[in-house]
Amino acid sequence: MTERFAIYFAPSAESALWERASQWLGRDAASGELFDGTVAGVDRSRLLNLTQDASRYGFHATLKAPMALPPEHGAEDLREAMRRFCRVRRPLDLGRPRIENLSGFLALVVEPSESLSDLAADVVEAFEPFRAPMSLRDREKRVAKGLTERQVELLDAYGYPYVFDQFQFHMTLTDRLGAEDARDIAQAAATWFAPVLEERLVLDRLSLFHEPDSGKLFRRIADFRLGDAQ
Repeated sequence: MTERFAIYFAPSAESALWERASQWLGRDAASGELFDGTVAGVDRSRLLNLTQDASRYGFHATLKAPMALPPEHGAEDLREAMRRFCRVRRPLDLGRPRIENLSGFLALVVEPSESLSDLAADVVEAFEPFRAPMSLRDREKRVAKGLTERQVELLDAYGYPYVFDQFQFHMTLTDRLGAEDARDIAQAAATWFAPVLEERLVLDRLSLFHEPDSGKLFRRIADFRLGDAQ
């Protein structure tokens, strides 16, 4: 079994944003509930086809990308490290999110800030001891998707190319869309998420997600609130 863990930001599982995003993706990664029916006029079967990867990973913003644990660390070690990390940090107000097309896929994004970049970098560094080395096969698959020289450097150092100066906070809503889908799916997303995009997004927790085996659904298994004595 090749299980992996990821450290993400995800809003409270009781929040309107989480509920809307879960319904959009057809799956609640916290409860495991599946959703049927049209969304903003889009047939569920069509939307599922356009969100397969996004749905498998669950609604989130990546801070520490999915990783297998090394032999010297278990899941409880990772949980305890997350408790310690979050205890001494404070929530960040990210402002109002907006929907953008990022190289073909839709995502919720926020205005970049030094405090957000610093927190993301701290997560990458702090939890690097919990990342087992990437296999050559996985590296080759990632490089084959097209990376810059800097991104390959980061991939080799941290197992993920989009960290530090390459980091962009985003919460993925779709897989890569073709031209025939991009416009109307973007319109549907704007309609569906409009009620929650007026609210400011606060990064108030780190969420631990778990993939029990390669290719399986990620589940949200624990939350650690920033500033809490947990």
